[in-house]
Amino acid sequence: MGIGKGLALLTVGAVAGAAAFVGFGAVTGDVALDKVGEYTSTGKKPELVKFKLAPSSEQLAKCLPKVKVDVSVALETDVKGFDVVDVSVTGGPANTAFTVFLLEVPAAPFGAAEYIGDVFTDKYGKGRTELRVIAEEAFSSTLVGKERVRKELGHMGMWFAEPTGDDFCLGAGQGAVTPFDGDNEAGVQVFNSAPSLPKAPLP
Repeated sequence: MGIGKGLALLTVGAVAGAAAFVGFGAVTGDVALDKVGEYTSTGKKPELVKFKLAPSSEQLAKCLPKVKVDVSVALETDVKGFDVVDVSVTGGPANTAFTVFLLEVPAAPFGAAEYIGDVFTDKYGKGRTELRVIAEEAFSSTLVGKERVRKELGHMGMWFAEPTGDDFCLGAGQGAVTPFDGDNEAGVQVFNSAPSLPKAPLP
């Protein structure tokens, strides 16, 4: 049960009007594999899940009073092999890189985590990325002793990609160096989905 499962109140099915999909570029409907192996449109709108990420602490919320992080997930794995995840940031810190993870639980110690992409803000604190990943059915699978254990990734979190990214709020050298980036050095978690996805597992 990944992002989107059990979230009836947050799901928009069969959204009418192409304007609802402006943020997804050319994504305007489902596709199907035809007899010659090419994808063709079925004319159906993909099911859309929308939620928000919130600052991970009161201190970060005070440092980012105007921030908004909006996430839209077009559920298309059954027809395309991936979902389309759109992450948009406004009112964030300027010229800052963030990493994006699917999580077992939204806050520390986070549990299982999957690194799925990055978001970069401009000088106005605005940023956006579109990711093609399996989100609704995301899970991790690993061996614990002799048993294989599955963990559902039903939450999302974002980290400062650089250890110095949180200095403007926490102070130089005050934030923890965390492993949530490809080089194994990131700042603290800055946003997560705990308030928006209450039916997903919580700590």
